Amino acid sequence: GIARIVETHQPIVETYYGPGRLYTLIKHLQVECDRQVEKVVDKFIKERDYHRQFQQVQNSMIRSASAEKIEPRELDPILTEVTLMNARSELYLRFIKRRIISDFEVGDSMASEEVKQEHQKYLDKLLNNCLLSRTMQELIGYYITMEEYFMRETVNKAVAMDSYEKGQLTSSMVDDVFYIVKKCIGRALSSSSIDCLCAMINHSTTELESDFREVLYNKLKQGFPATTFQDFQRGVTSAVNIMHSSLQQGKFDTKGIESTDEAKQSFLVTLNNVEVCSENIMTLKKTLESDCSKLLGQGFGGEQAQAKIDSCLSDMAAVSNKFRDLLQEGLNELNSTAIKPQVKPWINLFLSVSHNIEEEEFSDYEANDPWVQQFIVNLEQQMTFCFCFQAGLSPVIYDTLTGLMTSLIAIELEKVLLKSTFSRLGGLQFDKELRSLIAYLTTVTTWTIRDKFARLSQMATILNLERVS
Repeated sequence: GIARIVETHQPIVETYYGPGRLYTLIKHLQVECDRQVEKVVDKFIKERDYHRQFQQVQNSMIRSASAEKIEPRELDPILTEVTLMNARSELYLRFIKRRIISDFEVGDSMASEEVKQEHQKYLDKLLNNCLLSRTMQELIGYYITMEEYFMRETVNKAVAMDSYEKGQLTSSMVDDVFYIVKKCIGRALSSSSIDCLCAMINHSTTELESDFREVLYNKLKQGFPATTFQDFQRGVTSAVNIMHSSLQQGKFDTKGIESTDEAKQSFLVTLNNVEVCSENIMTLKKTLESDCSKLLGQGFGGEQAQAKIDSCLSDMAAVSNKFRDLLQEGLNELNSTAIKPQVKPWINLFLSVSHNIEEEEFSDYEANDPWVQQFIVNLEQQMTFCFCFQAGLSPVIYDTLTGLMTSLIAIELEKVLLKSTFSRLGGLQFDKELRSLIAYLTTVTTWTIRDKFARLSQMATILNLERVS
């Protein structure tokens, strides 16, 4: 209503009083505006019990196990109303600012720099010290604390209600958590307040980095359980004792096996969750960059607005990298627990096959491969059937894991190679084995692996020379 009055009467003021007088009119109108704002806000605070709700939220955040913990969904409509009120206020103040600035520019065209600066101070004082600005700043201050509580409690619920459906790569909490985070940041964005938006981006970043990442870290910390075959290899007799005890009772208890399978599935799902979290954070960052650019383009925010937003978004990118680091830690754990104990003995079998051979043995090896074909079969079974890695991991993680496996194979194979003795035909046999191995590994990963086997290829070349000169 007041904006319409200004728009209607501005030409009259300019005609009869000259340019530069609009400020005086708006200054008087703002007094009435503040009076009406006070009534509206007081009514809102009373009807929504805003201060009591804030106090309850504050107490709940200080004492997390409070008996009077407020239900987050009760805050949802209140928080939406506050951001709507602030958006209207920001729109009004931006309109007033634009009109007064344009009026001053016309009136001050011949004025000194001191007069222009003085008029700018008048404008800043009017916009910043009016009751409308101060009241909305107070409401938004309460809102930020309540929105943080809403986000934290709802995220905790999403984690507590986490579930996994067969055939899915991730569990439910990832989508739920990012829906909540986007909702809270989106609501702060709708307030048109840059400070409010930056505060909520920072709270969201902290929630993802500290609380949610900690949940995923603790799941990965439990490790990937060793298989029964690995336990047997390591001489662990507990599985045998359990089986013996079960058979004595006339039944075979599969509970231990089932729980192990669940633990494996949980570990793989958590790896997928971590990867998706990292991607979601970067997607959210790009979306916010676009949304903030539109908001600033409409004239909202002060001189430092862009710098504030850039700082918040750079923190978000840093958190995405921390999730990437966590993923790498999990993959290293999976590689060292599930792959290395299996692959290393298979590679060591290379030592039991003589490569100091003559023509007859070379022909026999050609007909009945002594090592590499069985090694490839073992790898294939491990990666696809034994642990269901290919089905249980996202394509990106599976590729990274096979990359770690190929690095491990190259390192371990080089070690056994240095312990072996070769004739020229033995060198030729190794060259064939290496080519077969590289050909297979190339089919299971999209990454280039030839660089990892470069040293082994050079060794094979040297072994095929008649003499080194």
